[in-house]
Amino acid sequence: MSKRKVKDVHRPIGECITQVQQILRERFCHQQLPDRPEGLEAQYKHLLELLRRSAIQGESNSVLIVGPRGAGKTMLLQCVLRDLLQEKEAQKNLLQVHLNGLLQTDDRIALKEITRQLNLENVVGDKVFVSVQTEYYEQILENKTAEKSPGDRSSSRPVLFVLDEFDLFAHHKNQTLLYNLFDVSQSAQTPVAVVGVTCRLDVLELLEKRVKSRFSHRQIHLLSSFGFSEYLQTVRTQLSLPDDFTDRGFAQDWNSSIQTLCEDKSVEEALQRHFNSSKDFRSLHMLLMLCLSRVSVSKPSIKPADLLDASRLCLCDAKANMLHGLSILELCLIIAMKHLNDVYEGEPFNLQMVHNEFKKFLQRKSNSMYNFEQPVVMKAFEHLQQLELIRPVDGSSAKTQREFQLMRLMLDHSQIMEALQKYPQCPTDVKQWAMSAFG
Repeated sequence: MSKRKVKDVHRPIGECITQVQQILRERFCHQQLPDRPEGLEAQYKHLLELLRRSAIQGESNSVLIVGPRGAGKTMLLQCVLRDLLQEKEAQKNLLQVHLNGLLQTDDRIALKEITRQLNLENVVGDKVFVSVQTEYYEQILENKTAEKSPGDRSSSRPVLFVLDEFDLFAHHKNQTLLYNLFDVSQSAQTPVAVVGVTCRLDVLELLEKRVKSRFSHRQIHLLSSFGFSEYLQTVRTQLSLPDDFTDRGFAQDWNSSIQTLCEDKSVEEALQRHFNSSKDFRSLHMLLMLCLSRVSVSKPSIKPADLLDASRLCLCDAKANMLHGLSILELCLIIAMKHLNDVYEGEPFNLQMVHNEFKKFLQRKSNSMYNFEQPVVMKAFEHLQQLELIRPVDGSSAKTQREFQLMRLMLDHSQIMEALQKYPQCPTDVKQWAMSAFG
C-alpha cells in the first residue's frame, strides 16, 4: 500500500520536466546497445562465429562489413564483441586494435597507434621506421602475442584489427598497411583477424592486386531495409517515458501526447522527409534533441510546431544560409561566377575572369553600384575561398599568380537564388543581373 502511494505521488512539474530532460538526453546521446541487433540476425551470427574461431581456436580471418551510413555496422560489431568477450577464454586471449581512416592518415601514424594500443612502446623503443615492412609488423605482433614457444601458433594470443573507414586506408601509399595486415594473417606465426568497416560498395576495386589476393573476400552486407512505419514507431519509442517514471500520472500524460504528436499529419510529412533523406538514427536523434530543448515548465509537452521548426533547422541548407552574411561585393562575385558557369558550361574560372564579368555589370549599372578597386575584389575573392564557397581545381599549380589560379564554384543555381530572395536590402539591379540568362 505504501509503495503504491509513493509511486502515485504527484511531483512538482519542474522536477518532472528536469527528469524527462535527463532520461531522454541520455537516451539520445549515450545510445545503449540492444540485446540483439534487430533485422540483422544472420549477419550477427556470421560475424560472431567468425570472430569466435579467431579468438578461441586461433584461426586467422578477414572480413568487410559494408553498408550505408546509419545502417548499424558499428553497432553490429560492438554487439558481437560484447557477447564474444563474455566467454572467459575469448576475454583472456583476444587483443584488440582499433584504427580509423580519418585519424590514421598514413602508415607511420597507424603503426605508432598499433604499438600504443598493444602497449609495446618500450619493446619497439625509439626506432624510426623509414619504410613500413612486413617484418616489423610480425616483430611487433610476436613480441606481444608469443607467450611460450615463438613458433607455436597455439601459444600466441589472437589480435583483432578493426579498421573503421576502411576505404581510406586504400589511399595510403602502396597500401602497405593493408598488405602487411593481410600478409601477417596468412603467416603461421600469429593469429590475426582483420575487420574492415566501410560504406563503399566498390571498396574491393580500390585494392591493389597483391592486397586483394591476400584478402579472404568475405563481405557482410547491411542494408537499411526497414520502412517508414518502423521509423515512426522508433520515434514514438524514443520519445516515450519508461513505466518506472517517478510520477506515473505525468508519464501517462506525456506518452499520450507523444502518441497524438506521431498521429499528426504535418508531423508525419516532416518525418517522411527526414526518412527519405536519411535513415540514419543519429540524424533522427539530432531532430528529437532539438524538439526536447523546447520543453519547459510553461510548455510541458512537444507540440507539432516544435517538431516542424526543428525539422526546418535540420534540413536547412548551411551554404545557402552562409550567403546571407556576405557583403554585396562578395555576392556580386558569386553571381559573376554563376554566369561564367552558364556561359562556359561548368569550366573552371579565375579571379581575372570574375572581375571582368563584374566590370561588365558595373558599366551597365554604374549609378547603383560602387566600382571597387582590384585589391578589394581580391580580398573578397579570398574570403569566399576561406568559406569554401569556391575551391581550387585539383592539380592547379601553386606557383600560379593568385588572380590566375583556376577555381570552381561550390554552389548551385537554386542556392544562389534562394539566398538572393532572403538577402536583406539586396539591390534590385543585382537581383535582375542574377536572374538574367548570361549576365
